Parts: sequence; C-alpha cells; structure tokens
Amino acid sequence: MSVVDNISEALQKGKAKDVVALIEQALSEGVSAQDILDNGLLRGMSLLGVKFKNNEVFVPEVLIAARALNKGTEALKPKLIEAGVKPIGKVIICTVKGDLHDIGKNLVRMMLEGAGFEVIDLGVDVDENKIIDAVKEHQPQVLCLSALLTTTMTQQGVVIEALKNAGLRDKVKVMVGGAPVTQSFCESIHADAYSQDAASAAEVAKAFVVS
Repeated sequence: MSVVDNISEALQKGKAKDVVALIEQALSEGVSAQDILDNGLLRGMSLLGVKFKNNEVFVPEVLIAARALNKGTEALKPKLIEAGVKPIGKVIICTVKGDLHDIGKNLVRMMLEGAGFEVIDLGVDVDENKIIDAVKEHQPQVLCLSALLTTTMTQQGVVIEALKNAGLRDKVKVMVGGAPVTQSFCESIHADAYSQDAASAAEVAKAFVVS
C-alpha cells in the first residue's frame, strides 16, 4: 500500500497521530498536497461515509474519524495554501429556530468537510434573519437546514420564504433534513433537496456544485 492509502486507512480508524505522521512522511517523499488531500483524507472520509450509510460503522467511529480529518487538514493546510488548492464549494449549515438538536447537523457537517467543502456552521436555534445575513455575507452554493422536531420542521419553509423575500432564493440551493422531514415535505416547501442521512447529504451537495 502507498503512503496515501495508509493515510486513508488511518483516517478511517480515527488514528489522528498516525494521519499527521503519514502526511509528513508523504510530503517528505514528494507527494503533492492535492494528492494527499484527495486520495488520502477525502477518500478515507468518503469510504467511511459509505460504511456509515451501510450501517457498517456508527456515529462514534465517524466522530473519531472526523477528528483525525481535522488534524490532518491542519497539518496539510500550509501546503494546500502554497499550492493554491481551494475547497470544492461553500455550504452554510444550521439547525433551525426553536430546535436545539445538533448531532445530525454535526454529522452532516463532517461529511461535507470530508467531501471537500468549506462549511460555515451557524449552530442551533438559528432564526431566518441570521440565516439571511449569513447567506449575504458568505454567498454559499448550498444551505443545509436541519430540524429534529415536527414543531420546528415548518421553520425550514419559513427560511425559504425569507430567502425569496430577500431576493436570494435563486442564489442558493436549499437542502433539508432531520428525523421528521420527508421527500414530500421537502417538495411542499419548495426546497431543492432532501437527504435522509449524512453521507447522502454530502453526495447531493457535491452534485449541486459539480453539475
């Protein structure tokens, strides 16, 4: 196995120290920062995402791998900047107003980061005004709205209406998710996409920026 394959393997096992050491080894051997990012870190996270989707690994493993990803990208960052490597796109993510749940949101954020996105996380209980301000400021391609309660999922529709009123609706793709959210609900509030799990969310977001 190549050193880049070893980075992917170590990341999937959540071995942050090994990931950092292997990145340093790869750089000393002349492997490009782009190759390490794409075929080591991001490939490892993508493979883990598939395992997560297939119930072969669970939330704790994803959290540990995400920590290893963060340490790896930290170690690689100076070389990525030097090489002019840019994220594939920008996403804003939050849990909507009245909802304090963040585990699902955090998983989606990690999968998005693992897919190569720059992610701006606004946190939980975020009202439509704060979201509108963030969309104006950061100009993301994708906005991800999470809701875990039937009482708060309607807030996703409120945000979409606010985007229309602000003249921003056609500037950003809106993705919705959360336990009570369904494809038909997504269509009823005129969101662009619904995703039932974190790994799928990253794939859908990627399709929006690649297409």
